[in-house]
Amino acid sequence: MSDSDFNLYKPQPLLVVISGPSGVGKDSVVNVMKKRGLPFHFVVTATTRPRRAEEVHGQDYFFVSKEEFARMIEQDELIEYAIVYSDYKGIPKQQVREALASGKDVIMRLDVQGAATVRKLASEAVLIFLTTQSETELVERLKARRTDTAEDLSLRIATARQEIKRAAEFDYVVVNADGHLEETANTVIAIIDAEHHRVNPRTVNL
Repeated sequence: MSDSDFNLYKPQPLLVVISGPSGVGKDSVVNVMKKRGLPFHFVVTATTRPRRAEEVHGQDYFFVSKEEFARMIEQDELIEYAIVYSDYKGIPKQQVREALASGKDVIMRLDVQGAATVRKLASEAVLIFLTTQSETELVERLKARRTDTAEDLSLRIATARQEIKRAAEFDYVVVNADGHLEETANTVIAIIDAEHHRVNPRTVNL
């Protein structure tokens, strides 16, 4: 038996999707992971929505015009894209392929619709569903944002209720309870670590 046969631990780069309803804390969890300096590639999503005051172009999102986004669709440069509350969001293909080729795990934050699209394209992706402890907690978070009109808020709450029902489409569910953000990030990282120790590792093809 050669050393290569004896060494069973041969981790493959993972494509990890962190998803869940609006207001559940996807961005917050990803930001905690970023600050820890982990060897992950965090995908930057392209969007046509206006930049918020605290957001940085190229770091939080790539903020592009609808004309530029249309060009990206026509040139088939996106893994997935969707209309989210009248604006477009999408994941550039080349960015993900290059990161996987470098051997890095790729972390995406997507809405539930986007996660389903990625699963169709890459069946071996790891899908993690974030939720809150209760519907009341989620509604309170959405209200606390103060970035939506009353009409938009009602739409987000109604959409969230439907998205919660799709949790069974995911591989893991993680509760992001108020005041436990670090613990939530720890759980997500533990899932990724465990996935690397599978006897039959996932192999992502895009």
